Amino acid sequence: MPAFHGTTILAVRKGGRVALGGDGQVSIGETGMKAQSTKVRALKGGKVLAGFAGSVADALTLYEKFEEKLDRYPANLPRAAVELARDWRSDRILRRLEALLVVADVDHAFLLSGSGELIEPDDGIVAIGSGGNYALAAARALLPTPGLGAREIVQRSLEIAADICVFTNRHITILELPSA
Repeated sequence: MPAFHGTTILAVRKGGRVALGGDGQVSIGETGMKAQSTKVRALKGGKVLAGFAGSVADALTLYEKFEEKLDRYPANLPRAAVELARDWRSDRILRRLEALLVVADVDHAFLLSGSGELIEPDDGIVAIGSGGNYALAAARALLPTPGLGAREIVQRSLEIAADICVFTNRHITILELPSA
């Protein structure tokens, strides 16, 4: 999978809740261009969370395509994700999009890419972007901590990633879904 610079996105599912967060840095090459971007959003009336790493224009196209899949397969995030991954991989134009997506609801969390990856991790933690591996490691270490919920784990893990990754900053946006 391609590595994208300038962002860190992290989703954590714990205790019937899911939190999805991202930092705000936008970089072009080695230059930080913007510090307060929002790369996570709620879809389908707040029932699904999505975050991206990569080209903003490409990510917005993917959000639109993913919402179409959610409309077609309501209340079925896994099927919508499979259909988007299939289209993304097989469509000549979509295949050129340079982004990664994380999508999540209270029951599932997926990483999607244009090269065909559709991964649902065993532990409910998904991370992408240049600081993704740092945030992933921090979240896995914090997951068993009593008293820490999904939101707190995302917050702390993104702060740790920001301390390590020069393409990640501390302007963090976190969205959260409760259990139904």
